[in-house]
Amino acid sequence: MRRAVADLGRFFAPRSVAVIGASAQPGKPGHVVVRNILANGFPGALHLVNPRGGEIEGLPVVPTIEALPDGIDQAIVTLPAAQTPDTVRALGRKGVRAIVLAASGFAEVDRMGAALQAELGRAIREAGARVIGPNTTGHVSVPARFTSSFFPLGRVRGGNISYVAQTGNFCGISLRHILSAEHFGVARSVGLGNKVDVDECDLLEYLGGDAATGAVFLYLERLTDPRRFLRVARAVSRRKPVILLKGGASAAGAAAALAHTGALAGDGRVADGALAQAGVTRVHRYSDLFLVARALAVMPPPRGNRVSFLSPSGAFTVVLTDLCRSLGLEVPPLEDRTRARLQALAPSFIRMRNPVDIFGSVALHGYERAYGDALDAVLGDRRVDAAVVIMMLTAETGVPSYDFLVETARRYPDKPVYVTFMGAHEHDLAARAWLEPRGVPCYMKVEEPFEVLSVLARCRALTA
Repeated sequence: MRRAVADLGRFFAPRSVAVIGASAQPGKPGHVVVRNILANGFPGALHLVNPRGGEIEGLPVVPTIEALPDGIDQAIVTLPAAQTPDTVRALGRKGVRAIVLAASGFAEVDRMGAALQAELGRAIREAGARVIGPNTTGHVSVPARFTSSFFPLGRVRGGNISYVAQTGNFCGISLRHILSAEHFGVARSVGLGNKVDVDECDLLEYLGGDAATGAVFLYLERLTDPRRFLRVARAVSRRKPVILLKGGASAAGAAAALAHTGALAGDGRVADGALAQAGVTRVHRYSDLFLVARALAVMPPPRGNRVSFLSPSGAFTVVLTDLCRSLGLEVPPLEDRTRARLQALAPSFIRMRNPVDIFGSVALHGYERAYGDALDAVLGDRRVDAAVVIMMLTAETGVPSYDFLVETARRYPDKPVYVTFMGAHEHDLAARAWLEPRGVPCYMKVEEPFEVLSVLARCRALTA
């Protein structure tokens, strides 16, 4: 019988946490997790268990689970796989109802591991607990200033994006990528691992009602209960975007999924049409989990698929129009009043239309006026749902102030604006570093903003 999703609150807003297998040795999982918890400023009580007792990071250590106080909300277990079933039972007797299991060595390994995983399932039912894992680096809950990850993270930057990933390492390497390469932050992030208990349906349902989560991104190799997933996704996607990367679609990918998390990816595979009816938007590249999140972290999905773009190159107007068509985006003709406003900025020998060839206007008026007035014009056009600004930055052609981009984008909060570049890389990086913290997503490859708009236009269409 499925247990209440409300039980998951102990994972995301614990008042007290125990680390079973806490270690004083730097680099050990039981030491790193303690440092991560402290680095994020967890305000609750933190209890450490190690047979040696003593002290770790200034905190007292008790030798056994039985020596812990009553009323602990959550336990993080960093012990080897063979010890986890008995540990879960002991935690159940102590009244702990939320447990994170870090160990690998279960069904993803061999038959003996599968047998151990079956025993773990029985232990979980006996304990009456909810369990994330095993074979996971844990989870993150930034509103609670908490993480169970044993991968060195430091303080995690907050935001409105939440992730559920059927890979234990998402709260490790992938989250470090976000923290080091992106400017957006996360609300919640969970590595499902082998999902012996807590699965994607539980978490999607929880995040659907989570005020801190603005969009949910999922990486899954197998759906535990496809019918329930569709039912939950249909309800959640009415309130917030649900973006899915499904692994194991090919025969080779399914074999890799089996080796990774013990998931037979082909079982219970749900057709694209059913996912679309449930409002789930599929992506097909791992990098989309970050590129699309970059946009949704600061701007809404476009209301439709009609895009205008400002280009400093005639070649871009041609090849990117072709790209838009291939992605299901329209490049519509502009309203007469918009074209007249653009034409007033341009040399007489350039006929202004959509896409907007901005190079001549820049030569006449400079970056800020040419781009600023043109962007304002196309965003004010009723035929345009979103705009992409392509900037060609070099020391020779000049590097503008970017305030006009931020100010113009803020005047049209329902129409996303993305920026991309072609020019001197150091100026492109500097522009991105300035713009993104101010709410304007930037992409270093000219095709990327259009690919993101295509995904989000599909997302809006599925839930309209």
